[in-house]
Amino acid sequence: MKTLDITTLQNALNDIESYLPNSEVVNTNVSKVNVSWHLDHSLKVINAVVTNIENSDPTKYINNFSFLGRIVFALNYIPRGKGKAPKSVIPNEIILIDDIKIQLAEARERIKIIPTLDKNAFFKHPLFGNVNTARVIKFLDAHTNHHLKIMKSILKS
Repeated sequence: MKTLDITTLQNALNDIESYLPNSEVVNTNVSKVNVSWHLDHSLKVINAVVTNIENSDPTKYINNFSFLGRIVFALNYIPRGKGKAPKSVIPNEIILIDDIKIQLAEARERIKIIPTLDKNAFFKHPLFGNVNTARVIKFLDAHTNHHLKIMKSILKS
């Protein structure tokens, strides 16, 4: 298996960090929630996905990656307002900057293990099907960029 490059994820985490000073900004014309919600959610997703893929049983991997997943990956674009986050990655009502910083540090460490995982390690996405190691960086990049774009729009207005 070729070596997976996590540079895009490292850059995305740097971008997430750059939004910390604006965490309380909200613009309800763009999003019902503030910047900190998007920061917290993005980090929860990264950490949960890497944990799930790390703890998966590669022998149970089935390539059932959906047509929708292929489109999202090809375009590297997730449309706004179309998805619904699982409860496990929805931020608490009160989001503390210190908690975001802890999750950010964890994410920086967790993504380093992705290149070491079995090619058939995977997590189950509710719309895309099984996302294996080869696809996980693309998924996390598309998802994180989706939320970074929303944060940029919140701050632009």
